[in-house]
Amino acid sequence: MILTPLDEPALARLLEAAVAGADPLEVMPPVDGPSGWTPERRAAFLEFHRARSLRPETAVERTWVVDVARAAVGAARLERHGDAVEAGIWLSRDVRGRGIGKQVTASLLDLAKDSDATRFVASTTAGNRGARTLLSGIGASLATEGDDVTAELPLA
Repeated sequence: MILTPLDEPALARLLEAAVAGADPLEVMPPVDGPSGWTPERRAAFLEFHRARSLRPETAVERTWVVDVARAAVGAARLERHGDAVEAGIWLSRDVRGRGIGKQVTASLLDLAKDSDATRFVASTTAGNRGARTLLSGIGASLATEGDDVTAELPLA
């Protein structure tokens, strides 16, 4: 597993991975229109990542493409929120459950520890057993409110 910093060529590969292995609602904010990867939704995916990561004037996070065996299989991100660094990961359906999320989380945790942040945080849903297990496995405390689960881990 390699984390490749997001740039325009990597973004094109990331879109291909998303279309092939994820529902749009798993990897980007909702877009009006019919379900699935419509041309409008693909354009919105690209714009979403350009605005959040690639354009210096609007960037709020660092994003990486998760590469396995030279193929894009998902994305990882870190976003600063005060004294915390929020992590986010999505993986294509065909690679879930193989330990890749654990490897990505460890890499993001190392990157967060190298920052001046004091907390590592992440969000998931109550139904995402894999993410909850992974986050509690790194020592994060989990708080559940309805369907939302928030994980927090102090950084030493």
